[in-house]
Amino acid sequence: MKIISKLTRVALLVLPTLFTTEAMAQELKKPTLEDLIPGGETYRFTENLYGLQWWGDTCIKPEMDSLLAVNPKTGKETLLVTRDKINRALKQENLGKINHLQGVRLPWAEKTQILLTLPRSYVVYDWKADKVIANRAVPNKAGNKDYNTTSGNVAYTLSNNLYVNDHAVTNEPEGIVCGKSVHRNEFGIHKGTFWSPGGDLLAFYRMDESMVTQYPLVDITARVGELNNVRYPMAGMTSHKVTVGIYNPETRETVYLKAGDPTDRYFTNISWAPDAGSLYLIELNRDQNHAKLCQYNAATGELMATLFEETHPKYVEPQHPIVFLPWDNTKFIYQSQRDGFNHLYLYDTDGKLIKQLTDGKWLVTDILGFNTRRKEVIFNAAGGLGSNNFAVNITTGKRSLPFSINTTTDGVHRGELSASGTYIIDNYSAPKTPRKIDIIDTKTFKTINLFTAEDPFKGFIMPNIEVGTIKAADGVTDLYYRLIKPADFNPDKKYPVIIYVYGGPHAQMVTGGWQNGVRGWDIYMANKGYIMFTLDNRGSSNRGLEFENATFRHLGIKEGEDQVKGAEFLKSLPYVDGNRIGVHGWSYGGHMTTALMLRYPDIFKVGVAGGPVIDWGYYEIMYGERYMDTPQSNPEGYSQSNLKNIAGNLKGHLLLIHDDHDDTCVPQHTLSFMKACVDARTYPDLFIYPTHKHNVAGRDRVHLHEKITRYFEEHL
Repeated sequence: MKIISKLTRVALLVLPTLFTTEAMAQELKKPTLEDLIPGGETYRFTENLYGLQWWGDTCIKPEMDSLLAVNPKTGKETLLVTRDKINRALKQENLGKINHLQGVRLPWAEKTQILLTLPRSYVVYDWKADKVIANRAVPNKAGNKDYNTTSGNVAYTLSNNLYVNDHAVTNEPEGIVCGKSVHRNEFGIHKGTFWSPGGDLLAFYRMDESMVTQYPLVDITARVGELNNVRYPMAGMTSHKVTVGIYNPETRETVYLKAGDPTDRYFTNISWAPDAGSLYLIELNRDQNHAKLCQYNAATGELMATLFEETHPKYVEPQHPIVFLPWDNTKFIYQSQRDGFNHLYLYDTDGKLIKQLTDGKWLVTDILGFNTRRKEVIFNAAGGLGSNNFAVNITTGKRSLPFSINTTTDGVHRGELSASGTYIIDNYSAPKTPRKIDIIDTKTFKTINLFTAEDPFKGFIMPNIEVGTIKAADGVTDLYYRLIKPADFNPDKKYPVIIYVYGGPHAQMVTGGWQNGVRGWDIYMANKGYIMFTLDNRGSSNRGLEFENATFRHLGIKEGEDQVKGAEFLKSLPYVDGNRIGVHGWSYGGHMTTALMLRYPDIFKVGVAGGPVIDWGYYEIMYGERYMDTPQSNPEGYSQSNLKNIAGNLKGHLLLIHDDHDDTCVPQHTLSFMKACVDARTYPDLFIYPTHKHNVAGRDRVHLHEKITRYFEEHL
């Protein structure tokens, strides 16, 4: 018999472990663009619970085939109804079928009824009676559909006209649009119809843009290219005119608000009085530095009162309609940045300020609802890198602790409040938490977990993400950055860097959410051996009014100075190759990319600018004039920010990408810049994406990022 030594036996025991470890390492792979980019064949996204909602104070959890009720106290789930059962009832009425339950709504807390949105109708199904109890048909081509759950009335648009319950409210010629979003979706506007609390009156926008210059876009899918004109009011030019109508479905009569000449004014943030006797809205002058909260009589259209006015030497930007207290029709909450951060103010209907409800160097992002019994308003607030859900007592002003994490700087929270305000569905992510959904008691903070998502890239080789702060170019302001290192990072190597930049208002790139807000392409490029860097410069969002409006009348200048501070920080790192710094961005980020390549050609060697704003004189009125004023009143600022004027500075490799149907940042920006470069004898590159608008969506988005990748691989 052969005797095996103790040392040999130990070695034999270790060998399988070594082989297993090596095999596991070999199994790990880096995610591809198909894995990382929306539209990719194997796109990996964070799992979610779709359609979560409240039925009164009962949490509703829709699944593909089952509708479940979740007890918010215990977490116990109860089956309400199945998809098969609903489809049998729909079949009996020849109404078709639904393919899943994740889009159903339960808006009636006291009824066992579901609202089903079908392609050609709104259907109300009672699961207790097991039958369809209401059906409101809409035309197949209807858009902007707005169903009122109180009255059952439905509004929609066909072409440019508004309809209610199959009756034409308007009959307008080409150039006039009714029932749709206006003012190019600025000022928090995202729809064009507004039902009264009882659903028996409909306020709507009427926009006359017949005087607005038409911009020609070309549809290349036709045998011979076809002209597609869009109304595009450029800065300093004639704007459209908006009026507000109130339609009564019973009498089929419309009253228009008697607001005077609507030229060069914006009508925003529409809300109804609880008794529907009057309509409130915020009127803003074209200079956007003077806002008025106005009350109009819903029956006559007459102005009843201007409750108060708000001015600012730079701009006022109303984003939210007033919200009445559910227990007191004489008081409402108004949101304002008057103290430098967006906060809540309590007013009475005479326009008298009662008190400021919130304050501090953070900002309210959304009112979620109320707890009537405790007299609380519950809201979401942002500060630092994160956001959270809070409550403030209307009477005492006492603010509660947040419903999960005890600071607003870690994690990103979104909330949906139950009918009574007793519970909240908290949808949360953090740098290492893809998604966590809890039901939280708003008084005791007792938590029941509904769902915790797995890392969609578990088992993949992933880069390392760091966040920190550097000083802005003013030497005082802290700026947040995100830095991504390759998974196999070697501190003794020198790496090229790509800075991903946006830089404009209403955006925060570096967050406390999942992977600190990193984009899929950044992960891909880090895995290819690049350091990826993003900095939220002055002018970006969630840092207060002074931080944002520091760039007023000179867009791109201070933002660029801050980005240079980021580049200097990168150069100070021993593992960064300071001679290989590239930059990429889209839209405002496209402007920043081009500006950095031109103003700092010795720092930024390669750039890819997507959908770039080149000349703010070519951009639309509402956004452009807020931050730049008009070309007539600010010629110096427009000239300084016009990148055509410095086209001759280009030294490195710059690729411009534009969509041929871009009706947000029209192709004239890129084409005029190419002409300026020809005249200056500089040599950028150009790529066009046909049939897309302001970004590349769907399957082509993978192609876009492969194109961007190849450009940096070739030149950086």
